[in-house]
Amino acid sequence: MEKILFLAYTQEDGLLPSAALEALSAALSLKSVLGSAELVVGLVGGAVQSAADQIAGCGASRVLGVTGPEFAVSRYSTDAVAAAAICKVAGATLVIAPGTSRWQRVLPGVAQRLGGVADTHLTQVEGADGSLKVTRWYYRQRMEGVIQRQQRPWFLLVDPGSQPAYAKPGATAVVEPVAVELSPAQMRTDFKGCRGAGQDVQTIRPEAKLLFVAGAGWTKKQADGQPHVKDAEGLILNFLKASRASLGSSKSLVDLGGEGEAVLSFLTHLNQIGQTGSTPRHAKGLSTCCHGEEPHAVGWRFINERRAINLDANCGWARGKADVLYVADAFAVVSKLNALLTAG
Repeated sequence: MEKILFLAYTQEDGLLPSAALEALSAALSLKSVLGSAELVVGLVGGAVQSAADQIAGCGASRVLGVTGPEFAVSRYSTDAVAAAAICKVAGATLVIAPGTSRWQRVLPGVAQRLGGVADTHLTQVEGADGSLKVTRWYYRQRMEGVIQRQQRPWFLLVDPGSQPAYAKPGATAVVEPVAVELSPAQMRTDFKGCRGAGQDVQTIRPEAKLLFVAGAGWTKKQADGQPHVKDAEGLILNFLKASRASLGSSKSLVDLGGEGEAVLSFLTHLNQIGQTGSTPRHAKGLSTCCHGEEPHAVGWRFINERRAINLDANCGWARGKADVLYVADAFAVVSKLNALLTAG
């Protein structure tokens, strides 16, 4: 009989991040199809009671917790010890966890310590006739692979955005503490604090409902025969500020800086979407001044609703890659959107 362990860490507010709630949905789905499998919850953090209460209705047989100020922050040595301890107490054969940066760097090492195996970037976890299959994408989401393994424990890291988030009402849970002893060497890395970009200059927002993508057309000559890069910067930044959208870009636009051409000063390759960039997951996407050709559009695979603005009625977006194409001037459309957003 398989024993499923849902393994997560808490946020600063003591609750679970949305990526963890999505991984929990995958764990519950797997438990339902495997039938006799047992579900155990394992939590790591400065305090875990609020997180345990948050998911108390999930039907887990046990809730295990490793707590303390030394586990409140991301540190490989302490995270690995905590995760390994929970796995041993739970007797887990399958470990399902959110595929966040914190767990991505820790859990493969934990699998090695426990004699198991790990698979990351999973988009589907399913079972049939008592067997388990997992699915992941390769080569920037252009090839799909289905994996089966006999080796246990098997660590499964589920990609954020690929599952619906667990959303049942909370209750009061009983947390079983798991004792972990740390050596001075494991506390050698000292966490000083976290400093992020200000809200007005931050452009990458994974939790945003809307992805706004800027293409190279923003820096090209406009109707008057002149480029208006500074105007483009103002329009885009004002839209991001008003809508709280996340910013993406095409490869052609972020590459312009290396060619000595005028570029949008706030763009980096971290904003790049597509075959050679990232594949974000947002509810909606709005592409502006992009042609919508395959290398760029492949990054939109998991965007639920796609819309685009382009003056070319025959661009790639018009050939089945967008749900709606607005044949219009992006400068005029975004200017009007900004006026509506600020007025509201």
